[in-house]
Amino acid sequence: MSLSLGFPQARHEFARLWTLPGVYAPQEDTCLLAEAVRDEVAPGMDVLDIGAGSGALALYAARRGARVTAVDVSWRAALTVRLNALRMRQPITVRRGSVATAAALGPFDLVVSNPPYVPAPDPGLPTRGPARAWDAGHDGRQIVDRICAGAPGLLKPHGTLLIVHSALCGTETTLEQLTAAGMRPEVADRTRIPFGPVLRSRLPWLRERGLLGPEETTEELVVIRAVAPAAPAPRDAQRPLRRIHQ
Repeated sequence: MSLSLGFPQARHEFARLWTLPGVYAPQEDTCLLAEAVRDEVAPGMDVLDIGAGSGALALYAARRGARVTAVDVSWRAALTVRLNALRMRQPITVRRGSVATAAALGPFDLVVSNPPYVPAPDPGLPTRGPARAWDAGHDGRQIVDRICAGAPGLLKPHGTLLIVHSALCGTETTLEQLTAAGMRPEVADRTRIPFGPVLRSRLPWLRERGLLGPEETTEELVVIRAVAPAAPAPRDAQRPLRRIHQ
């Protein structure tokens, strides 16, 4: 995929990034999510990037004054983020780990994620190689589901989650899971792009599973925005006041 979407500033910033072999380079989904990040981020915010890849979104937020933590399970990705942060002179905290790792680092005002989301013939997650950056089990939801379940524990009250994925892995499922987790989700943006080489190589399998129609030639990308609830009132505040008789 080429960087054909997104606004010029993002394309210019992302084109300067290095990526080690096997690390996900900025693509159309990165640019689409960057537009949503632009509208949310503010100086002084605590921001978490889950599945940071090259660090494109982490650096994008850091340049706009946010305090950024980037997390990725891949040591190559974590190293790539560190190298790009040094080159761009941005103070980003980088950790190798998963959603569970990130939970110990928060809470955050804003969580962003461009996770692996491509449905794959292999039901498991790859443990090495470039496919680790996009394959996510039969339904493409192995990582997306973890983020949906873990998001409330990552965010401050009224904090925001921004996640991008393909409609192939279920837009409505993501909305339903986030709602069940107590968040207020909505589709913030969407676009269609031609199939890339990975999806083209899987067209017969995707159509056999009913994920694509016989005439479909484009993939829909969606950005979902979800807002965390307010902090629950302290227990004492929830108790009814007793009338004092004198």
